[in-house]
Amino acid sequence: MAVEVLDTLGQKCPQPVLKIAVKAPDMKQGDILEILGDCPTFEKDVRRWCERLGKVLLSVKDEEQNKKRIQIRF
Repeated sequence: MAVEVLDTLGQKCPQPVLKIAVKAPDMKQGDILEILGDCPTFEKDVRRWCERLGKVLLSVKDEEQNKKRIQIRF
């Protein structure tokens, strides 16, 4: 199991989810992708993406200045 970090800070919708979609094929079963984002719809968009593709959203952590750290298990 590997943990990959994807920084999407400063990117607006739909860029963070598009970056996740590009990274997804490289992820193996059990790997965790940790995404940093600050777009106002970031959490909602990632939750919707996980639901559509059957991925497990492990955690959402609020950080300073409207930043969020989201973990997805593949």
